[in-house]
Amino acid sequence: MTKAPARAGAGLTERFLNDSPKPRRRWRRLVLAAAVLAAAAAGAWYFLGGVATVTVARPERGPAVEAVYATGAVEPTFWAKVSSTVVGRIAEIPVKEGDKVKAGDVLMRLDDREAKHKLAEAEAKERFLTQEVARMSMLAQRDFASQQQFQRTVSDHAQAVAAVAQARQRLSDLTLTAPLDGEVLRLDGNVGEVPRAGDVVVWVGQREPMRIEAEVDEEDIPKVQRGQKVLVKADAWPNRVFVAHVTSLTPKGDPVSKNYRVRITLDPGQPLQIGMTAEVNIVARETKDALLVPFGALRGEAVFVVDGARVRRRTIKAGIVGTTKVEVLEGLKDNELVVVDPPPGLKDGDFVKSRSAPAPKEGAAAAAR
Repeated sequence: MTKAPARAGAGLTERFLNDSPKPRRRWRRLVLAAAVLAAAAAGAWYFLGGVATVTVARPERGPAVEAVYATGAVEPTFWAKVSSTVVGRIAEIPVKEGDKVKAGDVLMRLDDREAKHKLAEAEAKERFLTQEVARMSMLAQRDFASQQQFQRTVSDHAQAVAAVAQARQRLSDLTLTAPLDGEVLRLDGNVGEVPRAGDVVVWVGQREPMRIEAEVDEEDIPKVQRGQKVLVKADAWPNRVFVAHVTSLTPKGDPVSKNYRVRITLDPGQPLQIGMTAEVNIVARETKDALLVPFGALRGEAVFVVDGARVRRRTIKAGIVGTTKVEVLEGLKDNELVVVDPPPGLKDGDFVKSRSAPAPKEGAAAAAR
């Protein structure tokens, strides 16, 4: 079929208007098809697992506690360890564990038969020399004895007096008495045994008030002050927290262990027993209504916040950093969603699918060492 020739005199503009619509319509169809394919591909990539699935949670409000952690042993505030300064066989134990005693009451007697014989011998010698001094004094006055003989007798008498005092002291050392009013907390020894000199055989003390002697690392000791509240836990009561207060700090630390001794007085009526091991958290700082996020959400000095289908890296100012929670001072609002545990490689602007974390327990808190 022969195409009709263009009209004579038809201008360039008219020919362009007649010929251009078909190519432009094809271009628009191509662009629309590409956009549909791109959207379909993006949707398939999103829903078929091409983006990371993250667990999110909103910040919560609760107490944040900065605490200094230490361990120690429960002991009476007023007590004493009784030991013998001499070696001797245990002959009698007139008290039992748990007995109430007064200062000076006999707790234990060691075999004193030999000591009594030596005391009797020393006293006999001292009596003889006392009479001898009187006799020599009379003889010296009448010039029947020299002054040298008299002085020697006086010196022998003085030695005898000292020997008697020494024998009496040794006899006394074989009887162990209570150094203070209290209770027999523990007996270590049985009749017939021979404890070494210096071995503790009796503990005497008062059950109230009780305290914990804890060792605090030298890095943490600047945070500890007298009067601070202390939270105490013991294995015997795993679900209970006991309250105590710091009462004293040793001025001198141990250069080997790099620890300082801190004494913590328990509130009255606590069921903790003498000798129990306790974990203590000395409260250095506490915020009652802090904004808290899970510790796992922290990445350096930032967290990831969900913004629609993307995440944004948000720099925050952290306060107290605990083992499970982190206090947020600046950079985050209560109603924002935070990625709880960002997967490796997550970047600012990445697409994500989010799912809610389990509801937090009431009274959640951040506790820092």
